[in-house]
Amino acid sequence: MDERISYFKQKGDTYIISASMGLLLSLAMVVFIVIVILVKGLGFFWPGDLLMVHLDSSKSYLGELWEEKSHYQNEQGDEEVKVNEIQLKIGNRDLYGLDFVWVNEDNIVEREYPKPATTFERWGYGNFYGIIQSLQLSENNIITDKDILFKEAKQALEVAMENRSKLEDLEENINELTSPLTKLQRQISLLEISPEAKTPDGKQKLGRMKEQAESIEADIADEYQQLSSQIEKLYRENASMFLTVKTADGRSKQIQLSDIVRFYQPNRMNVVSKSALYVSKLWEFVSADPRESNTEGGVFPAIFGTVMMVIIMSIAVVPFGVFAAIYLNEYAKQGAIIRLIRLSVNNLAGVPSIVFGVFGLGFFIYTVGGSIDQIFFSNKLPEPTLGTGGILWASLTLALLTLPVVVVATEEGILAVPRSNKEGALALGSTRWQMVRKIVIPNAMPGILTGVILAISRGAGEVAPLMITGVVKLAPSLPLDTSFPFLHLDRKFMHLGFHIYDVGFQSPNVEAAKPMVYTTALLLILIVVLLNLLAIYFRNRLRKKYKGATF
Repeated sequence: MDERISYFKQKGDTYIISASMGLLLSLAMVVFIVIVILVKGLGFFWPGDLLMVHLDSSKSYLGELWEEKSHYQNEQGDEEVKVNEIQLKIGNRDLYGLDFVWVNEDNIVEREYPKPATTFERWGYGNFYGIIQSLQLSENNIITDKDILFKEAKQALEVAMENRSKLEDLEENINELTSPLTKLQRQISLLEISPEAKTPDGKQKLGRMKEQAESIEADIADEYQQLSSQIEKLYRENASMFLTVKTADGRSKQIQLSDIVRFYQPNRMNVVSKSALYVSKLWEFVSADPRESNTEGGVFPAIFGTVMMVIIMSIAVVPFGVFAAIYLNEYAKQGAIIRLIRLSVNNLAGVPSIVFGVFGLGFFIYTVGGSIDQIFFSNKLPEPTLGTGGILWASLTLALLTLPVVVVATEEGILAVPRSNKEGALALGSTRWQMVRKIVIPNAMPGILTGVILAISRGAGEVAPLMITGVVKLAPSLPLDTSFPFLHLDRKFMHLGFHIYDVGFQSPNVEAAKPMVYTTALLLILIVVLLNLLAIYFRNRLRKKYKGATF
């Protein structure tokens, strides 16, 4: 027996088995996490049936069955009794002040799934659950007929949604119309509080600016009045359309149709109609803006900000990382100083990310951004332009964070290029730069892309540096839009990683936000995987192109 154990140790089988078991355990943990995220996240969009429970205390609740649990509690005589409870998402936060309630099953007198029970998804205050009693389209047009009430309410909602879209367009037009006047009035305000306003030249300048402001105001007055009249008319029309809804406890609530995103009666829906609604809500999640403190709606701004930040980070880090690796391997004289630099680069990979965030805040934002503001945007001070957090500084901070990864991976790719290829190029009369450009870089490109893959994987999931260099809970405008100069690198942005942190730990209603946390985490994983697959695709193509080389 001892001889067999010694034999297996000599062959190394025990180490191979241990390594394989460790790999299997790691894969099992990853699969388990992914399954949990899939189940918890994707199930959030399925329209759940509405359960009404009547309690022995004459209370009634209507909502979605959220969770069931059992526990033991001590009764008289220290006897442990099993207690079964269900958690209902009852919504109606503006009436009850809470979204969830636990109900002891022993206290339930009756359960039912009423067909007319309706789920209302609102722009604010979360979901509302109740039964539609009437629809008012105007002061003299009130519908109470149960047979046509739901259908008429659906049609009225389409009108309210169209009005809401028109209002957004009109308000945007007003903002564009008044934007020059607003900017000029701001300049006047800054000039009035500056020492220049007390000088003769300053007084003349201030007078000219006020005359210009009066002229602009006179030019836009008629158009502004027309737009304002249209907005007021739409607001009045929306205010006249509302539903009267009865809750489980008998209260009546008037809900304006313009405050509703969608409503449906899940207890009357079949699998096909629920599936269609599920797809619609899933598309809304990836294409719409967030609402209700980021716990509902979509995450498109966060998706856009994450992808754009990764692209800017990659554009910034790849040239510096590649040229640093080329210099260290092809140009620098190998010695103690180069070894120290390599050691420093390797140690940078282990520095906590928050330290890079503090450096980005101090160097990029306060030093570089502040200096740019003093030189190019002095007329806007004290309000900073680039001297505050933005997507540019956040991307450059993450570029520094991932720089060691790119340098190390590029060096490995360069070292894999056969020495005979380099010497052959030099022997044929090429300069060192020609040899690097024609031989080293193309053959090392798979290694460079490996560094980019690793940089994307780390950079896309970092949150701590972003919290102090530009990421925000809700960004009013995207960094890329149709207004000149189109790419606004000074703007703050949203990020999926920070969105997960904000919704999961800073939300006023953490319990209701849990599914959004899982769904956003799943989306972040998918985006990182897609970006990595794209880089892997190009790396494999380059490997095939230079398959004669040894990597």
